[in-house]
Amino acid sequence: MSVGMSRRAERRILTPEHVQIRLTPAGLGSRFLALAVDFSITTGLTILLGIATSALLPRGVSQLVFITGGFVISTGYPIFFEVRSQGRTPGKRLNRLRVVDGRGLPITLEQSFVRNVVRALDFLPLFYGLGGLVSLLDRDHRRLGDILADTLVIQERIPLRPEGDVRLDRRFNDLRVPALQRRIRQRVTLEERELLLTLCQRAGRLDDSARYDLMEDVGTWYRKRLDLDLPHLSNENLVRDLTAVLYRQGEG
Repeated sequence: MSVGMSRRAERRILTPEHVQIRLTPAGLGSRFLALAVDFSITTGLTILLGIATSALLPRGVSQLVFITGGFVISTGYPIFFEVRSQGRTPGKRLNRLRVVDGRGLPITLEQSFVRNVVRALDFLPLFYGLGGLVSLLDRDHRRLGDILADTLVIQERIPLRPEGDVRLDRRFNDLRVPALQRRIRQRVTLEERELLLTLCQRAGRLDDSARYDLMEDVGTWYRKRLDLDLPHLSNENLVRDLTAVLYRQGEG
């Protein structure tokens, strides 16, 4: 991990495959805006729950349901979106933020549960007093929940787009199976997508031997990473088909 030249610290991670991933921790301002959006949504849902329970249930029962439901909404809302939407709640998506594992991998259910349950401590003594203080002291702007769960809220870069003839389009793409496409999009991070696209864009400039060796290494890695059993598919075509799926080409 190293610090970039910009004013904001940049976490750089070198994977075992010698692929460098750059993560830019989100600033406190953008995180606050995302929190405000999500807080407004959960508050609105809780108010609607209170109105419904008070109208349909006896007072004592409605209060119990309201307290339980309010806790489920406030805790379950971020966990649901972080696990199912690649680390993005609606507030984070609006502000181009995403929460990831400390190594840049997708956040797990266990990590999301820990960081959101600990939010109760971050909230103390009043509206994220402790969490804000910890975020100011931590170089990656992590609150206590992020530190304990080993997670990081990052600023998403604008994803690269294919330019020119990248030779991604093939008549037959073995990765078009819907279940397999979902697995690919869930497991491959934005940084890895950009790596794959860059590889395909530059492959034509490499000599045949160098391109073959590089595609073999990358293709072998993603066969294991995505549990792909496609022995008839060469590693180079696997890389190109994988990139085509991630950038939604060749799906007609």
